Amino acid sequence: MAASDRTVLQFSSSSSSSQSLSARVHPLVIFNICDCFVRRPDQAERVIGTLLGSILPDGTVDIRNSYAVPHNESIDQVALDIEYQHNMLVAHQKVNPKEVIVGWYSTGLGVTGHSVLIHEFFSREVTNPIHLTVDTEFANGVGTIKAYVSNNLSLGDRQIAAQFQEIPLDLRMVEAERIGFDTLKATTVEKIPSDLEGMEASMEHLLALIDDIYKYVDDVVEGRIAPDNNIGKFISDAVGSLPKSPPAVFDKLVNDSLQDHLLSLYLSSITRTQLSLAEKLNTAAQILRFFFCL
Repeated sequence: MAASDRTVLQFSSSSSSSQSLSARVHPLVIFNICDCFVRRPDQAERVIGTLLGSILPDGTVDIRNSYAVPHNESIDQVALDIEYQHNMLVAHQKVNPKEVIVGWYSTGLGVTGHSVLIHEFFSREVTNPIHLTVDTEFANGVGTIKAYVSNNLSLGDRQIAAQFQEIPLDLRMVEAERIGFDTLKATTVEKIPSDLEGMEASMEHLLALIDDIYKYVDDVVEGRIAPDNNIGKFISDAVGSLPKSPPAVFDKLVNDSLQDHLLSLYLSSITRTQLSLAEKLNTAAQILRFFFCL
């Protein structure tokens, strides 16, 4: 057989671009997915939904929002509520027109056989969509979060399969969001930490990071490890962001902020007590009114 007559298995041209593709997800998306999983119908084993965001100038997919899409799933087929999907997209874009579809998500560990069918639908909505998986069952003891893109495997001119390739995923959050995320990803939690407990955990984490920086700088000065320019730049930026004020002034600012925080906690506690007392008085008044009517 001549070489020109051979049929060759090959991946689509998007496979080369997907190797350099990366994604960044905001914690709001993870919280929303977990909330949808908790509120799912009793017969549903998982939830799927649409990811909204934008493409950054460097090509990174920035995932900032999401919403669940009703679906029915069986052994050999899966059905999406396409009308609901389009109505939700129109409603979201009325609030934030800059957010577009960037992919879809599903709960569970890894990719399933139905992922190809769902991914094919979202491929008609957006070019090279992201598939985000969130392990809400904690199969490995932690909530695993991964992102994939799909590459088509073709035999000649005919597509015969699809391969999901994992891409780098960056989960960036501020410290307050990280405290909530660490609480959610734990398998067992005795109670939700209070504001003061969250602040204490943040300070402990900050002190641990400062100790790591001290150790790194000492190792570089003593010649035990080679210096890294990128790490040095990060340390310099962190030190440069500190306010240039005397220690006494800085301590006063921290103490004033802490006292304001404690005052807000005290006022909120008084408000809750007043509401609880008013509810009990209202209940007692209704009971007395009922007996007087008798």
